[in-house]
Amino acid sequence: MSQNGQGRRGAWRAALACMVTLAVAMGLGRFAFTPMLPIMLHEGKLELAGGGLLASLNYLGYFLGAVSCAAIGISAKRMVRGGLVATALLLVGMGVLHSFASWGVLRTAAGVMSAWVFVFASGWGLRRLAETHSPALAGVIYTGPGIGIAMTGLLGGALGRWGSEAGWIGLGVLAAVLVAVIWRIFDDGEAPAAGAAGGAPAATPRPTASDSARSDAIWLVALYGLAGFGYIITATFLPVIARQALPGSVWPDYFWPLFGLAIIPGALIGARAPMHWDNRLLLAVAYALQALGVVLSVAWPTIGGFALGSLLLGMPFTAITLFAMRDARRLRGNAAAGLIGYATASYGVGQIIGPLFAAPLAQRTGSFELPLLVAAGALALGAALFALVWSRSRVRQAS
Repeated sequence: MSQNGQGRRGAWRAALACMVTLAVAMGLGRFAFTPMLPIMLHEGKLELAGGGLLASLNYLGYFLGAVSCAAIGISAKRMVRGGLVATALLLVGMGVLHSFASWGVLRTAAGVMSAWVFVFASGWGLRRLAETHSPALAGVIYTGPGIGIAMTGLLGGALGRWGSEAGWIGLGVLAAVLVAVIWRIFDDGEAPAAGAAGGAPAATPRPTASDSARSDAIWLVALYGLAGFGYIITATFLPVIARQALPGSVWPDYFWPLFGLAIIPGALIGARAPMHWDNRLLLAVAYALQALGVVLSVAWPTIGGFALGSLLLGMPFTAITLFAMRDARRLRGNAAAGLIGYATASYGVGQIIGPLFAAPLAQRTGSFELPLLVAAGALALGAALFALVWSRSRVRQAS
């Protein structure tokens, strides 16, 4: 096989391995709780406010994992493998243990694992794609969360017919099987450190710092937090919200997997966006689409409204992450890890606040209408501010 053919095959192996990795860590580890929550509510094991607290503990774990990444000196291979094994065990633990306190610990730990795996697998995979001149395959990597979410939606509800314990254990076993399939791919070795002699093509050098670059970095961190808050209420409570609006319908169980499936084309399309397109404008468009998706569940609470809303919320989901990472690399080059960490932490704060704000208010009022409108407003504000930052940069460049 030619060197180019081997490189292309290696790129696909890395992309698919990272895709499965994110499906397990994000789709199952983080978001299995969404389809399992209505089952646990129906069984009387949780109240809505308690479910919101468990969700926020998971997002707190994600925040802690994100901010700790910069201090971890362990190799990416070991971090990814360890995080994947832990994720499978934590899913099984949700079915084996039965106290609220133990669930809180498990969901917090699952959040930490998902952040570690996301950051280290992304770094490992994107570096491999840079080495093999295959950056467009980044979209394949970021379809992983959508595939995992679709699996949790379709399998979680089916397994949950035998009870939430069977649902959690079944998802944990599925995670273990997927981990076993990709385990050996991470034996391919570590990607060279940035700037290592004799390595793959050098990635983007760090741009010279300037006042405008520092300002853009601050805006990126702040506005990325609005994305975390804006999507998470729907992403946590979508089956519950849909069941309130469509009592007795079988459709509420399908909106969550639809959200996951919509992520897949969104990630692939987002990765194909030309590098010269401004990431801030792309983020503004993506935020606006998600805002519209959230509003539809309030303004048009029908099967069609929820279906279209799930599509509009899901398609930009990982594209937003991809555009934010691209902008961080525009601003910091190979030294973007710190900025990505700060942005991810900001996103995590938004996720923590969302369920803590929404669940008690919905339990008190009997409706998610107000929390959803606030979430849509946050996304719309983010879209407007990203568009403003982009417009000001155009004016600076023209002057």
